[in-house]
Amino acid sequence: MIRLAYRISVLIVVLGIAGAMTLRGQTPGSINAANGVAIQGYDAVAYHEQQQAVKGTRAFTHGWRGVTWQFVSADNRDRFARSPEQFMPQFGGFCAYGVSRGYAVDIDPQAFAIVDGKLYLNYSKRVQATWNQDRAGYIEKARGNWPKVAADLEKK
Repeated sequence: MIRLAYRISVLIVVLGIAGAMTLRGQTPGSINAANGVAIQGYDAVAYHEQQQAVKGTRAFTHGWRGVTWQFVSADNRDRFARSPEQFMPQFGGFCAYGVSRGYAVDIDPQAFAIVDGKLYLNYSKRVQATWNQDRAGYIEKARGNWPKVAADLEKK
């Protein structure tokens, strides 16, 4: 009887966590991770600290939310591991403009912006020029669209 109650309790906790992650659009299927590597292998910490897109290496990786994140150094890897939410790109690393339009598209890692301490990526420099014309408006639209976009990604 105690074992059954324990198993039910564990199941409730697991389902609760999975449900919360899905509601926030933060499950592995909603992270831009071709071949299991997030944001094309670029270092999420470098965007914030160096204000540039820097390709990580396989020598410095961290598994988080079911995908592999690559970094240029052990220090960046460890900083990400301590506080991934601080460094992770918004909208799962998909194009912020695309999400504002209601769909997920890939990114050009060089087309990025840090806005209010958050990393936003875009499909291309050309798309980024459009996004830059009304960043706040596009971010607001993307936030509204993200739960549905993330749910659609999970179905794939």
